[in-house]
Amino acid sequence: MDNFVKIESKNILVVGDVMLDIYYRGIVERISPEAPVPVFLAEDMTYRLGGAANVAVNIAENRQSVAILSYIGQDENGKIIKSILGSSGICTEYLVETKRPTTTKCRLLAGGSQQVIRIDKEDSSEMEDTLQEKLFQSFIQHVEEFDLVILSDYMKGIFNYDFTRKIIVTAKQKGIHVLIDVKDKRADKYKDAYMLKPNRKELGLLTGLPVKTKSEVKSASEFLCRKCNCDYVLTTCGADGMILVNKEGRQKWLSTTAHEVFDVTGAGDTVIAYMGICLANKVEIYQAMVLANYAAGLQVSKIGTSIIRLEEVINAFQIYNADTDDVGSYGMYKRLKIDELKKLRQQNKDRKIVFTNGCFDLLHIGHIRYLKEAASLGDILVVGVNSDASVRRLKGTGRPINVQEERLELLAAMEFVDYLVLFEEDTPLKLIENCEPDVLVKGGDYEMDDVVGKEIVEKRGGEVKILSFVEGKSTTGLIKKIISEENN
Repeated sequence: MDNFVKIESKNILVVGDVMLDIYYRGIVERISPEAPVPVFLAEDMTYRLGGAANVAVNIAENRQSVAILSYIGQDENGKIIKSILGSSGICTEYLVETKRPTTTKCRLLAGGSQQVIRIDKEDSSEMEDTLQEKLFQSFIQHVEEFDLVILSDYMKGIFNYDFTRKIIVTAKQKGIHVLIDVKDKRADKYKDAYMLKPNRKELGLLTGLPVKTKSEVKSASEFLCRKCNCDYVLTTCGADGMILVNKEGRQKWLSTTAHEVFDVTGAGDTVIAYMGICLANKVEIYQAMVLANYAAGLQVSKIGTSIIRLEEVINAFQIYNADTDDVGSYGMYKRLKIDELKKLRQQNKDRKIVFTNGCFDLLHIGHIRYLKEAASLGDILVVGVNSDASVRRLKGTGRPINVQEERLELLAAMEFVDYLVLFEEDTPLKLIENCEPDVLVKGGDYEMDDVVGKEIVEKRGGEVKILSFVEGKSTTGLIKKIISEENN
């Protein structure tokens, strides 16, 4: 998967039904004296995005530029959705407030994962003509700004027949691919899209064909692809994995990568999000399918809708006995260029970015504890790493012991390190200027006044932290110990 390491930030528009998922976690220990029903004692409550909003946030959290076109209610839950989208760096300029209630799903989970009951609030009637026209005008005015369009149809009102057709036709005229997560059984509604993504049940409804066996799923997928004049149909089949077919009958079936299934909520959103990220970046479609399959496997192993990051997917790919040569060097997905740091800052205005730097030559327990403590000071940890040439100027001709690619790969394997930036200069000043961290961290061998970038951070209201090193643990000490033991 050589192309996959070249993933860059693309502009992706998500159109569809947005929802708010509310999770109450608690315990059930008794039956109500009022009626023979369990008493649920709520202990905590969390909000998560659902539907098209979940698709959007999964794309945005993987360093893509995302906008969402939809509507929300003029209610508290609508405000919550808009706030979460905004905090994830998603453009909500095309999110319209209406008198319809915000689609909400409230779940009660006992014992951590057992769903006791789900309470839904929604108006799934087709949207009014005035709302349709307002959304469509936003679409035609801005569609050329995007590299790819995803439609997330949950049959909650936004995708009436005419609106769907106009979106697909307009995008195709502009040469922009449209991927659709489908729910409606009217197949002609989705005609001419680039790719359709039904699940097994939806495939049966769309085609009227049997879909019990893998052979039947393949035949029905090919039939749907031809009927809708699509380039591809990707059918997800739960425990049986997924199949991708094209109009010529070429097909690829992948088995599921999930070892444990706790909750299938949001798995389809994850698949369409990953296909969108990859295809917007011109990744070959069968390679994109592999990554989407691993992402879905991770999603169903978690409770509720969750954000699945590229780093997790690549790690899972390796763990499941995959050929690592197919995806390039591990950790490439955490690597940023210096000029990408500005976009990272822009996309995370409401999140606390922590920055530190170093050579990290012979990685030891002191490094790990130091980086872990640094990560705990904020939401995102960015680590600047001196290039080999920079290390030689600072440490002498015998250094580094480990070359820069190996040092980067070791650091990328740490789950608490979010991003890595290689720099050639002797100081990380350019990185700090671009990153504008909220917290600048250095080791205990630094005095506060000697910290490079201190003024930049403090000027924007940030702070500088000096963390203590683990006594007696250093790369220089390790080298001396190795030399001493060899001489003995």
